[in-house]
Amino acid sequence: MSKAVSALNGQSYDGFVRVAEAGLNGMITLRGDLGSAAFAAAMLSATGCAVPAQRQLVTAGGKSALWMSPDELLLLVPYAEAAPTVAALEVALAGEHALVADVSDARALFRVTGAKATEALCKLCPVDFAMMVPGEVRRTRAAQVPAALWHSGEAEWSLICFRSVAGYVMGLLTASAQKGSEVIPA
Repeated sequence: MSKAVSALNGQSYDGFVRVAEAGLNGMITLRGDLGSAAFAAAMLSATGCAVPAQRQLVTAGGKSALWMSPDELLLLVPYAEAAPTVAALEVALAGEHALVADVSDARALFRVTGAKATEALCKLCPVDFAMMVPGEVRRTRAAQVPAALWHSGEAEWSLICFRSVAGYVMGLLTASAQKGSEVIPA
């Protein structure tokens, strides 16, 4: 059996902000009727998280649920807990119209940290960051690739993309974070 590795083995770059691939993370796509009582009960039982509202994220005990679309959530759990969480959700949602898929090895998670983290992301993502509030998730793009991002901590943003473009996204973030390329206020 091969050893699991993240997309970029935790590669990082320090510029005017720090950019780091966050290593192995459990990620589960969960699709179904987000308004269903059975769906909500399964979520709460398997993750401790309530179903998030539109474009929101809910965190409980180191696990998070991110709203992705009217019938889709992305669950973030410790990597080792992804398979058991999928199994628990499949049992809890048996008989419901739902899809549970472990996408841990198909996605890459980046953290952009520092006082000017928003500036680095502004160069890549067509998002009005000033209007985003804590707990809000935005599906967008980073240059030309699909991404989702959210404010994940004090001076920290998280960004998820497909693993197949992780190297490209790391290159974009690195170029965007190079010292001397900060946004100059008007």
